[in-house]
Amino acid sequence: MRITYKTDYALKALLDLAIHYETGVSTINDISRRIDAPVKFMEQVLLDLKKGGFVGSKRGNAGGYSLANEPSKISLGQVVRYIEGPIEPISCVEKGYTNCSDLSRCLFREIWRKVSKATSDIIDNVTFGDLVEQINSKGEGFTYSI
Repeated sequence: MRITYKTDYALKALLDLAIHYETGVSTINDISRRIDAPVKFMEQVLLDLKKGGFVGSKRGNAGGYSLANEPSKISLGQVVRYIEGPIEPISCVEKGYTNCSDLSRCLFREIWRKVSKATSDIIDNVTFGDLVEQINSKGEGFTYSI
């Protein structure tokens, strides 16, 4: 699995919105400034996140973006899969795959299955609420680097 800049910025934007969840909406300019992202690219990312149901938007002078759900209800895995697609390192591990005559005796398939499961076990069990708690428990400056 490879994380693109789009996913990296999406995760950073969602973390920023999770941190500011209680304060309401944030403008694209504020989010971009806080996570050091290009405004134009952030516009595209936030539109995709809105289509995916991760954020909501409010128009007008007091408008901006906010999380569509509580931070504890959004996992990293949901976001990564939405933007990147399947996380399996090779297509033969995906459910319903039948395009290989060696599936039943392939030694590598089980290895890739384990890699996929390990990745899923991590990213599906970390929520943005967990990340905010980590930041708050440290009580010091933090970084958005992922």
